[in-house]
Amino acid sequence: MKKYFAITLFLLFLGFKTNAQSRGVKIGYIDMEYILQNVPDYTEAKNQLEQKAEKWKQDIEAKKVEIAKLKDALKTERALLTKELIEEREEEIKFQENELIDFQQKKFGPNGDLITQKAVLVKPIQDQVFTAVQDIAELKKYDFIFDKSSDLTMLFSAKRHDISDQVIRAITRAERREQLSKKELKEQEKKEYQEDLEDENPALAARKKALEDKKAARDKMMEDRRLAAEAKKKEADDKRKAAAEAREAKKSGTVPAKDKPGDKQTPETAKTASDSTAVNSKEAKAAARAKLIEDRKKALEDKKKKILEDREAAKKAKEDKKTETKTE
Repeated sequence: MKKYFAITLFLLFLGFKTNAQSRGVKIGYIDMEYILQNVPDYTEAKNQLEQKAEKWKQDIEAKKVEIAKLKDALKTERALLTKELIEEREEEIKFQENELIDFQQKKFGPNGDLITQKAVLVKPIQDQVFTAVQDIAELKKYDFIFDKSSDLTMLFSAKRHDISDQVIRAITRAERREQLSKKELKEQEKKEYQEDLEDENPALAARKKALEDKKAARDKMMEDRRLAAEAKKKEADDKRKAAAEAREAKKSGTVPAKDKPGDKQTPETAKTASDSTAVNSKEAKAAARAKLIEDRKKALEDKKKKILEDREAAKKAKEDKKTETKTE
């Protein structure tokens, strides 16, 4: 097959020799395996098929365990069974083993369900790939497009000739267009045209990426500035709030709670604590002075009361003396 393909390829090159002298032969290639891995519909269906295959493998393992149990039971009970029962058990085990082999062939054989369903799964994607390859070849004037994952032996293939991503993009575009409105379709066509230009002109793609990176860097710088401004504003608000609380504490004479151990004391909180200490000192002095005045006042009242009592006692004693004299 490879030899036949090589001869055919050689003849085709000879046929294009005349055109190649004038414009050159344009060659590209695809990687069908890479394309299949990047088409969402195929990936989803493949995962479902793999889940089925895993379930089949579990059924096979369960069947093997069941057969092993039958063999162990026969080995244990052989001495107690008659010849007819032994033959019957052996036939049952043989029947179970044949069933297991048939199931394995049906699911995983050359013509089994796994191979058949894979072919059914790949066929629609292959048709889409072939259609996309023909469209790209006609649009971009390719003379040959090969499949890297086929029987063709490619000793070397430059990445610039790989059009697999273009094929994937063509398939996804076709699926996307079916869900777009006319306006969205027009915008999508502009976007696709720009992507095609970038494919044809790598320098354009590089320039576009450089502009996008520059814009991303500028956006990040603006975001950093915004965050820095917000942090600075918050710090100023916190300072104003702390100063207001300090003034309120000084006015009301309340003592704010002390900082927890390990907390960093800011200049504002230190000032607040100092002001609170000063207020407390003034209050203590005022209370001591008021108490001294009260004590002095009480002492004067007690002294005045004692003088009055002494006067009253002297007056009474004088009156008593007069009364005694008259009686005599």
